[in-house]
Amino acid sequence: MSRDAKINALLLLLVAALAVLPLALGLGDHKEEPFTGADAEAETVITEIDPDYEPWFSPLYEPPSGEVESALFALQAAIGAGVLAYYFGLRRGRRQGAERARERAAAGTGAEAGTADGAGAERTV
Repeated sequence: MSRDAKINALLLLLVAALAVLPLALGLGDHKEEPFTGADAEAETVITEIDPDYEPWFSPLYEPPSGEVESALFALQAAIGAGVLAYYFGLRRGRRQGAERARERAAAGTGAEAGTADGAGAERTV
């Protein structure tokens, strides 16, 4: 197994542990909704501190239900993942293209001048 494969396997194991351990250890069992978002928790704390608090502004769009809100969040995450995957793929493709160009240039330096690809370099006159 190569070094990169070992690192990838270790990262995958860590991500799986981050997803499974909170559920396996029962973290959040003492709460009514154990895995609510930070926004809901912040709203609860603010209401406890100052019950008369009025938000500065309201959302531009309020989804009709929690399911729609979850779907929009998943769509946002998918678009972000697609943008990141495109960027990293583009960088890798450019790097590989540059490496191939260097290899071709290095292979072409030993070729006879006057031929584009080095074919016929061993001509006899």
